[in-house]
Amino acid sequence: MQAALPARPPTRPADPLRPDAETRAGWALLDDPAEWPAFGRPLDDDAAGGRWESQVAVEGMHCAACAFTVETVLAQVPGVHKVEVNAATRRARVVWSAAAVKPSRWFGASAAAGYRLVPAADMAVRARRSREARLALWRWLVAGFCMMQVMMYAYPAYIAQPGDMSSDAAQLLRWASWVLTLPVLLFSCGPFFRSALRDLRLRRVGMDLPVALGIAVTFAVSTAATFDPAGPLGHEVYFDSLTMFVFFLLTGRWLETRLRDRTAGALEALMNRLPDSVERLGSDGAFVRVAVRRLALGDVVRVLPGEAFPADGVVIAGDTTADEALLTGESRPVPRAPGARVLAGSHNLSSAVQVRVESLGQATRFAQIVALMESASLEKPRLARLADRAARPFLVAVLAAAALAAAFWWPVDPGRALMVAVAVLIVTCPCALSLATPAAMLASAGVLARQGLMVRNLQALEALACVDTVVFDKTGTLTGDTPRLERVYCRQGLRPGDAVELAAALGAQSLHPAARALVDAWRAQFRSPPAWELLQTTEHGGLGLEGRLRRPGDTDSAARRLRLGSAAFCGVEPLPVDTAQLHLSEPQGWIASFVLSEELRADAAGTVKALGAQGMALHLLSGDRTPAAREVARRAGIPDARGDCVPEEKLRVLQQLQAAGRRVAMVGDGLNDGPVLAHADASFAFGNAVPLAQARADFVVLSDSLAAIPQAVAQARRTLRVVRQNLWWAAGYNALCVPLALTGWLPAWLAGLGMAASSLVVVLNASRLARPAVAER
Repeated sequence: MQAALPARPPTRPADPLRPDAETRAGWALLDDPAEWPAFGRPLDDDAAGGRWESQVAVEGMHCAACAFTVETVLAQVPGVHKVEVNAATRRARVVWSAAAVKPSRWFGASAAAGYRLVPAADMAVRARRSREARLALWRWLVAGFCMMQVMMYAYPAYIAQPGDMSSDAAQLLRWASWVLTLPVLLFSCGPFFRSALRDLRLRRVGMDLPVALGIAVTFAVSTAATFDPAGPLGHEVYFDSLTMFVFFLLTGRWLETRLRDRTAGALEALMNRLPDSVERLGSDGAFVRVAVRRLALGDVVRVLPGEAFPADGVVIAGDTTADEALLTGESRPVPRAPGARVLAGSHNLSSAVQVRVESLGQATRFAQIVALMESASLEKPRLARLADRAARPFLVAVLAAAALAAAFWWPVDPGRALMVAVAVLIVTCPCALSLATPAAMLASAGVLARQGLMVRNLQALEALACVDTVVFDKTGTLTGDTPRLERVYCRQGLRPGDAVELAAALGAQSLHPAARALVDAWRAQFRSPPAWELLQTTEHGGLGLEGRLRRPGDTDSAARRLRLGSAAFCGVEPLPVDTAQLHLSEPQGWIASFVLSEELRADAAGTVKALGAQGMALHLLSGDRTPAAREVARRAGIPDARGDCVPEEKLRVLQQLQAAGRRVAMVGDGLNDGPVLAHADASFAFGNAVPLAQARADFVVLSDSLAAIPQAVAQARRTLRVVRQNLWWAAGYNALCVPLALTGWLPAWLAGLGMAASSLVVVLNASRLARPAVAER
């Protein structure tokens, strides 16, 4: 669903501080509650008056200081509870109360601060970004052309000997350089001056302010020397230096933007995978194209080859293949015949199919993955937050250092004093420091997503890099998603089929793999739901299910109270077998026991071996019986295994490991492992049955491959190395260049080159993480 802001661009660049009537009208349209789901989701049951979480793109933002300003301004709006802004992706997450404030209020507040907000789902975001990129390219080309011409006019002054060139000729070359510098100043430097004026108007310090001051001072000094060579500012001109460092700055910013937009562009590409319209089967039997937002559960749609599926559903006619790479991590096309489930956002590749809609909007797997990606792109790791907090005080220190340098050199040479101050202003801009961490973290999050591993918390990459212990759950993690019912034991007078029916009726209320095995066994034989009506059910984490069931038509007094779960939970003796087992009981005693066959995942042993090669200590904690847990651990190659662990016991063991100084990663199925996943240093939720929006893990495995875990560890370690390299580079660059600038040994053009190169080196170094890591020690 497209947001309501007008997609047609304004005929001239709008001043965000003075929005036009069309922009204000677009904000007013966003106050319609029907538009809110297009760029957010409700956090409370009361969607009309409760809290909402909205995702927006921020225009006009270039640095960490800008992100801090947007966060501060929006947080001051009554009714806005939380704001997170990421400078690297130029996106924001806003949590606000619909009862206290409307979107137009905080959209306007951000615009008043100089930053225009656009709904993240607005189809015009990419078009505006393309126009900005083209304009930036034109600014770079103008700066480059004028720089070459100015250098040509400045060259004779560098090589001429006394008497080789008359004063009139020298003055003519200066005038020509001054004229050629004007397009650079008025056009190419426009973004620097606009951002600096906005900061001054709002009484704040941004990263473009030192740059704009340096450019303005250089041009003023050179212009004074051109008009009055014998004046107090001396006779030297610096038009060549000015045009050169503007060219270098624009080169660095353009390349940096291209690299950073890969992350934002990938997120937009995923968000925009849903089609705008689809063919829906009408009451007259004909297919009519309608907007996707008009679909309802149970509708039948026809999806043509090359189109994306608009919702989760089941194929009811046709046979095709689908591309689900971004949703499941499966890089190869997967067959989708009648009866197969298809996912919203995946692409139909082969032939037209008819699909019955089963999930829409926020209930789809696609929407849950988008929410995970948005959350990750806005998460600020600890190192990034430290850098952001340091950026603004550092800018104030830069201005103070430049003023002190100018005061020191002024008695010697006023013109030289101003140029020394310019060099200090430019060379110390902390852009590289602010980009060091988020650029690396986002690059790694992107490559892991392509491998089928979603990063919910960027801070977890730093934690995962330091992990030395991995704890596995068994069922649904080391073993397959759903075990297979192998044998049924039941009390005398009860048929095994009736026992399975009772257990399936109760187990249908759970997502636990063991319960799903009973449901699948019943459906495979009878193709219909159990003939029992569920009156009440309670799931006890790590133990089992308890509920009341009755036959249709019976009274409540005839209902049976049943328990399905472990032997201890059901109050029965376990079977003397080393495989997984489930039991069914009632207050009168034992009813049945079910033996389940669990297949070890094909890559489990290889994954355990790879983690061991990375120096990990490995443990298995399972709620199943100890013999069954030890058997699976033996087959996987895990040296330590414990069974009969309820969630509280798993948490206690994990805390004991942490108290002993271990850094622990937990790998679970996300169902009854919530407390352990939440308390681990890093955590993985494994299995496609996990409700992604409710998973408490830092990483969610979508690819159905355990190999993603050692790959994630290797990638996290690479990421931390790159972050440290970036931070050391940014600190070393300033430690080297600031003294050179203060002593006057660093000319302005070289300062501009150094500033651009520092940011570019950081981003290029981070871009190396876009290549997958090899899971080795």
